[in-house]
Order: sequence, then C-alpha cells, then structure tokens
Amino acid sequence: MSLLRSRLAKGVVTTAALALTVGISGCGAAGGEQTEGPTRQFEADNGTVEIPQDPKRVVATGYAVPTLIEANAPLVGISSWERGEPLMSDEDLKTYKDLPRVAGETAAETNYDAIAEQDPDLIVIGVPKPIFGEIDAERLESIAPVVAVGPEVPSAWREVSQKQADAAGALEKFDEVKNAYESKADELKQKYADVLPDLELAHVGGYGEVENGNFQREFDGSWGTNIANDIGAKYYGEVEEKGKGSRAVSEYPSLEELPSAMREADAITYTVDADGSAPQPVKYAMDSNLWKNLPAVKKDMTFPIKYTEAATYGQAQQTLEGLDETFAPLLKK
Repeated sequence: MSLLRSRLAKGVVTTAALALTVGISGCGAAGGEQTEGPTRQFEADNGTVEIPQDPKRVVATGYAVPTLIEANAPLVGISSWERGEPLMSDEDLKTYKDLPRVAGETAAETNYDAIAEQDPDLIVIGVPKPIFGEIDAERLESIAPVVAVGPEVPSAWREVSQKQADAAGALEKFDEVKNAYESKADELKQKYADVLPDLELAHVGGYGEVENGNFQREFDGSWGTNIANDIGAKYYGEVEEKGKGSRAVSEYPSLEELPSAMREADAITYTVDADGSAPQPVKYAMDSNLWKNLPAVKKDMTFPIKYTEAATYGQAQQTLEGLDETFAPLLKK
C-alpha cells in the first residue's frame, strides 16, 4: 500500500497530494464559461470559485475521494486512495472500485486523457494548500471549475470533508453520517467521563522512521489522537519545534528519547493496523527495552488504536468502535 506510515513522517502529505492532483491538457473554454445552469460563489483554498449550484459530473482527488463516495456525490472519476480502502464500507469500496480511475497514487500514473473524457462540471481537489500551488490550475480550469479544499493538519478532515461535500451538492447524506458520528462520540464521552479525562496520555504513532532510529510521538489533534480527543482523551505536551502540516501536532524523537518523552504518561496509546497488528515503526518502539521500562507499560496501561487514518465521519465511526473496545478495561480498574 502506498502512503505508508514512514513516508508521512517525512511529509507524506506533500508527496501524496502531488500524487493525487490532476493536471489536464484540456481544451475549450474556461471552466466558468462551460458551466451551465444556476451557479454560486464558493470559497475554497484557491479563492472564490464560481461553481454549479447542482453539479452533475464530479471528479475528485485526494481526500475528496472517500468523502464524496461516502456522501453519494455524482462522481464520474476519482484518483486512487489506497490508504483508505481498509476503512471503506463494502458498499463504498464497491463504488470506489467501479468508478473510472483518472489518477493513480503517483503523478506519473495520472491519466490526463481519462480525466478529460469524463467531461466533469466540477473538479474537487483534496490536497493541502501548499500543494495546490504546484498544480497547473489554468489547465484544470480549462476543463471545469476547480475547488481545492485540503487539510493543513490531520484533525482538519472534519471541516475539509464538509466543504468538499458542500461543493459537490452532497450535504444531505454527509450530514446524516456526521450526526451519527457525533452522537456516538458523545455517548462514549459520557461513558468514559469518570476515567479518561483524568489520564495524562501519550501516543506512539505509525509514521516513525525505523531506518533513522526515530519513533513518532503524537499530540492532540494528530492522526492517532484526534478522534480520541472527541471522547475526552487528552494528550499532554506539545511539539517542541512546530513545523507545517502534521509536524505541528507530532514529532519524531530518536528512540533513546522514549523514556524522557513518555515517562510521565499515565497511559500510552499506539497506532495499529486494521487487523490489530502493530506497524513496523510502532513495533520498533515496543520491542525496545526502553519501552518495557516505561511506568505506563509496567502498569499495563497501554491501549492500541485502530483506524487512525480515518478521514470521513463514516470511517471515524469505526475508529470510535475501536476506541470503545480498547478503553473498556479502564472501566474495570
């Protein structure tokens, strides 16, 4: 699978976004002139864009792919989104596999002719703002109006997915799934109200760099923590030297720093794959004697978290279920 954990630690948001953008050698009038029927002004990362009020043929890339599939948007073409396949429902996965693939996981795999052949009336690009500047926007706009809406930090999937669904005219189903997630999150927040907020938590993420001897520590709002935050979990500390994107909410110390980084933790959570197994960067930390000597580990206060890459409300419901399963022993302590 592409977009592997170790790559994100190096800024995979940038790499992945480049892979998922679409540059089209299109022809014809500018996107705004092609639009037929009622239009509206939409505020996106690339400015104010005139888009169809009721899009009929939407192309999606990047983070917009799982969002718009889940929201039942009128998709006619998508980029690959392999990292999200394990999180998709059977129905959404079938839709994902059946839709024409207009781009792969790398820029070299983009099929520009295939995109043009779909004759979209809207293109929704789900990439971070800095990456959109590397796209030939004029070429895209010659095909259809282009809406760029991407996350700047991992937790931003909430706002980003809502804007993507809004642009595609698919808010009805989106709101239904969002409400279900929020209801479940509130239920779990109440369930664990007497135990979870009192814990000083730390998290070992799945994007460490084993080859460099590093592990990933995630703080509030990061991949492995942001959904746990919704049910009352709090991760102490913050990034010492904040960078852009995920590096604003996670850092990559050397393994030798594991004791100083997590000695104060009452409990430690860690990222696992969908099958419950620890990805190599996490296993690297857990196999160390430094891990075994941490106070939280000695007290058996470690908790695996599945589905940390959820980027839609539907997928995040699976994360909530996993959190409920992993935190259940806290109610018995």
